[in-house]
Amino acid sequence: MPMANHYWGVDLGGTKIECAVLSYANNECVVRERIPTEGNKGYQHVLQQIKRLVVRCESLVGERPEAIGFGTPGTLDPISQTMKNCNSTHLNGQPLHHDLEAVLNVPVRLANDANCFALAEAHLGVAAKLEHQPEVVFGIIMGTGVGSGVVVNGKALYGCHGIAGEWGHNVIEPEGRACYCGKHGCVETVLSGKGLEAYYSEISGEIRSLPVIVDLASNGDQHAVATIERLHQQFGRAVANIINVLDPDVIVVGGGVGNIDSLYTAGREAILPHLFNPVLNTQILKPELGDSAGVFGAAMLVK
Repeated sequence: MPMANHYWGVDLGGTKIECAVLSYANNECVVRERIPTEGNKGYQHVLQQIKRLVVRCESLVGERPEAIGFGTPGTLDPISQTMKNCNSTHLNGQPLHHDLEAVLNVPVRLANDANCFALAEAHLGVAAKLEHQPEVVFGIIMGTGVGSGVVVNGKALYGCHGIAGEWGHNVIEPEGRACYCGKHGCVETVLSGKGLEAYYSEISGEIRSLPVIVDLASNGDQHAVATIERLHQQFGRAVANIINVLDPDVIVVGGGVGNIDSLYTAGREAILPHLFNPVLNTQILKPELGDSAGVFGAAMLVK
């Protein structure tokens, strides 16, 4: 059998499923297609949606995949081989790895979407452009929630429970807001877009979206300024915990909260007081790949 010319990735999201086919020769994306997830129609329907998308891409590229990498909104438990911690709840408890291989008739690799983000930025994005190849890359997605992943020497780190990199569910405010995971004051409840909006509402009595809060802060609104200053301080405290444990060369910050420019100045400065080192050399960078990162990182799982 001739070797395939392409490697394949699928990003399984809550509202869309995206497939990308990249060339082994130059990492160029030759096919990129999307289809609605339609998770409200159930798990079996989602499997069939994935199959439809893969068959469509096979016809466009003129080649069957040798294997497919999948980015998922949760984690495959390494013991039970079922999905857990998925905000797309129709996936929880399901043997997704087994079922995908049965439906598609190809080997598959699964990883959390934040791991895929980190892989993509390490191999194709901002970390890949650095003068010295980083040994450890930590990828953060700070959006509606907070997810993160770890890449060591070019490979995603999973851990014995499959939860390596789950920084978003470390507690930084023990008396803070309840998190869906059952704890209080997780990083996600503090640093996510929803967490920042909730804090602003709590101190101002008004409901505002994060982009509006950022604009208000730039115009001196005292409640918005307090919200952004709190973001800087708690970002510094939480990121210092990452660096004290993993000591990454690079931290890439994606998601809507990651678009706040002051994170890379005032937020970075807030790390040092909590760091077990007199200087901070870790680079804190914006991603380069945008919404391509998830599906490209999924493809990296099988490259």
